[in-house]
Amino acid sequence: MRSCPLSTQPKYATQGATHRRTESAILEGAKKLISQFGLSNISMIEIADASQVSRATLYNHYRDKSAVISALITAEVEFMIDLANKAGTPADALEKLSLYISTDGALSAMRIHDKAALTEMLSHAEHPLYLELAKCLYNATKSAAGTGVAMRWLMGQAMQPLTLAQSREQAELLVDRTLF
Repeated sequence: MRSCPLSTQPKYATQGATHRRTESAILEGAKKLISQFGLSNISMIEIADASQVSRATLYNHYRDKSAVISALITAEVEFMIDLANKAGTPADALEKLSLYISTDGALSAMRIHDKAALTEMLSHAEHPLYLELAKCLYNATKSAAGTGVAMRWLMGQAMQPLTLAQSREQAELLVDRTLF
């Protein structure tokens, strides 16, 4: 009788990994398209093509463009939280977030093509993702007032980005004058 080696992975582990890779490819494709054409100028067909997945696969993962965008925003905020959590100091965290926001190609294209949609997205202070990012900043700064100022400062950069030097200088000023 032939014996089968015991696998250390669950039987369907590879399906989960494939699912995550496909979703990641879809989100990367969507972000690339937004960076080139803006949010309002792309379609699900274009997202599927840019992601190199079939339309059926795209619709198996996301019901419509709004669902893709919602997942993309969630992934971006989670990435920003991770970025801030890995920073050494509160000023480093603010600088890294500032640079990420200020240099993001999708936000840049949205400033040109989708100002109203970008403004709408930034106005949801009660959204769970907004609150998660605020909680992350509070953990870094230990200041409720400073967290509020930092969140508004970062949101302003989505509309008016800063340079590398401005990001560091303003991050340090925020920490020195408001957070502690």
